[in-house]
Amino acid sequence: MSNENQQPTPDVEQNPSSDKVSPFLSSPLPQGAPQGQQQSLQQGHASAPTGAIPKYNLPRGANTGNVGETTHFGYQTVNSDDKAQKVAEVFHSVASKYDIMNDLMSFGIHRLWKRFAINMSGVRRGQHVLDIAGGTGDLAKVFSHEVGPQGHVVLSDINESMLNVGRDRLIDAGCTNVDFILANAETLEPFADNSFDLVSISFGLRNVTDKDAALQAMYRVLKPGGRLLILEFSKPVFEPFSKLYDLYSFTALPIMGKLVANDSESYKYLAESIRMHPDQRTLKGMMENAGFQSCDYHNLTGGIVAVHRGFKL
Repeated sequence: MSNENQQPTPDVEQNPSSDKVSPFLSSPLPQGAPQGQQQSLQQGHASAPTGAIPKYNLPRGANTGNVGETTHFGYQTVNSDDKAQKVAEVFHSVASKYDIMNDLMSFGIHRLWKRFAINMSGVRRGQHVLDIAGGTGDLAKVFSHEVGPQGHVVLSDINESMLNVGRDRLIDAGCTNVDFILANAETLEPFADNSFDLVSISFGLRNVTDKDAALQAMYRVLKPGGRLLILEFSKPVFEPFSKLYDLYSFTALPIMGKLVANDSESYKYLAESIRMHPDQRTLKGMMENAGFQSCDYHNLTGGIVAVHRGFKL
């Protein structure tokens, strides 16, 4: 919910013997991928997978060469190589309590934010959707229903603990048109160019080390005419509200994290990572620099959260 100059090799060896490639993948599934998932991806639709999730290009740290030697992890300055591991530790720690904490922290409002984002997505029957940093699958579950049996959803995350929770939830919900792949948002390596009608990332972009590289990768995998949808914490637009929000974030969140997830430090990082994320206009400019057209954003709950859209023309 996310990682130098040389690209790391995939964690799992690619399968050279497969002569069919999914329309979404630039290379075959790696060896060790569940057979049912190999077949479903090759045929362009999914069946419920079992066993290990395919892993692609999972970095030990920032891997694009477009970031400096140091970056931020919350308010800390860390080596760029180390950020991905630190973020991974946060989400491994909170995965099992992630959904409960979302409800508590937002008083349930996160469900309205996500519904608004889905309504803005314009997703239709039969379309292909990539949900990046999709974690426990809130958006992917709805997208699965919206695209229908002729459509397809790929739920991707860099954190295996989060993705396992999402896979279990969606399989239990009967979502048979979803596949699950561990991948790095900075490269989206397994996915072919011009593959998806919609790419979404919800509360995950702020954890990515090289956001510019991630936006460029999202642009690459979108079809012409496709859209990018980003739901992320942002900057409150009213100063008195902002001060109250800071008080809540830096006092209540760590306390709730300690009581519910037995982890106050991860929720302290959450508050800090939100403050370090680009504001609404800056993120819009980054999207435009990556090639997206007709970019806009909509503030929700006074700017605590914003939904950004951009199109690949």
